[in-house]
Amino acid sequence: MTDEPVDSRAAIDAAGDRRTDGLDPRVREHTAGDTQDGIPFIGAGPGDPGLLTVRGKELVDDADLVVHAGSLVSSALLAEHCADAELVNSVGKDLEELIPLMRDAHESGRTVVRLHSGDPAVYGAALEQIDALEREGVPAYVVPGVTSSFAAAATLRTQLTLNGVANHVAFTRPRGKTLDAEDDHVAEFVEMGDVTTCIYLGTHAVTDAMDRLLDRDGVDPETPVAVVYHASWDDEDVITGTVADIGEKVEAAGYRASAMVLIGEAATGAGYDRSYLYGDWANGGAPDPASDESNDTRDAAEPTETEADD
Repeated sequence: MTDEPVDSRAAIDAAGDRRTDGLDPRVREHTAGDTQDGIPFIGAGPGDPGLLTVRGKELVDDADLVVHAGSLVSSALLAEHCADAELVNSVGKDLEELIPLMRDAHESGRTVVRLHSGDPAVYGAALEQIDALEREGVPAYVVPGVTSSFAAAATLRTQLTLNGVANHVAFTRPRGKTLDAEDDHVAEFVEMGDVTTCIYLGTHAVTDAMDRLLDRDGVDPETPVAVVYHASWDDEDVITGTVADIGEKVEAAGYRASAMVLIGEAATGAGYDRSYLYGDWANGGAPDPASDESNDTRDAAEPTETEADD
């Protein structure tokens, strides 16, 4: 254990330099499902304790210290899986406070878990913590979780990708302190038409984001939008509308945080085409004579990877 201050900036810079030379050798030693040495950074999922992964549950249940993402992790999950652990809320704490806290607990022999909301790979700021810990000699790794856009799609009984409707998914956030105006590409995604645009961290800015979309000639004001507040939580709420009116509806509901915004036709689950995966041709049969595919000369014996994902 050391009392020396943590230089988090130096740790991040050093890790970046190291990665330019190639992948960490552990990449080929472990899969994402492995329990590894060190502190696991666990995706807690969108909220419902049942949506915590099996591996995540095992690790959290055994933890002595759980450093969690405050109100972004549901109190029900903490009560169910962390009743015997010391809980530390990470909100308001910087790296220079969090890293020594986790390092010292780990070095003293305690079982430490870092619990992020959703999946740490999406707007989780996990890598900088992992790099800072490893510079201190404490290994760490990621345990995936269910991200809120997936939970929102499940609540809406739809898919983020739908054959003939949405071929692409964009995870993004609105402009603000972290994202400059020139790096805000929400409008470009929506203008593509066949993209489901998932806006994270943007509940407070729904009206502003929609107003900017309305100023773009390439965006149809009637484009469907669904806002799912606290997806999978007990107080989950769904607000539906269009680019033209969803801002007013969200403001009326009073939500300023913790909602997922889905923009695009897939939000309604309507108007999609039958996928190739379950068509006659997928099993080597002939296509429907009435369809344009009857003249298609492609080899239908095996669906391609893309078609299998439809």
